[in-house]
Amino acid sequence: INFVQKFPGQKFVINHFAKPNVKENELSEWKVLIHELATSPNVFCKLSGLFTEAHWKKWSAGEFYPYLDVVFESFGANRLMYGSDWPVILLSGMYVQWKSLLEKYMEHFAKEEIHKVFGENARHFYGLEN
Repeated sequence: INFVQKFPGQKFVINHFAKPNVKENELSEWKVLIHELATSPNVFCKLSGLFTEAHWKKWSAGEFYPYLDVVFESFGANRLMYGSDWPVILLSGMYVQWKSLLEKYMEHFAKEEIHKVFGENARHFYGLEN
């Protein structure tokens, strides 16, 4: 947290939600750190890697929603990027399962927010503008 605050002109991306302990349903300490990281506008978060933090192939979609709630509340749709976590995701699920879970979670979001999370934010972050 101190590091990203020392370099406000440098963009940072947190991969895999910063790897919360989904398996043990540990949320509170991770949530505090995510909220604190998100106070720096130069920090983005990649939505990937949760399946391997849960009970492999024994997870349910609902156990990921509290973690999604935290990152959406903390970063907003403007600083979140979809990530497939391929090929590592294959240890605990399928690419299409993660994408479908996130699409279901976001089904009531504005189309613009969905578009940002599933592409525009990454394009902007990595400088891949058209």
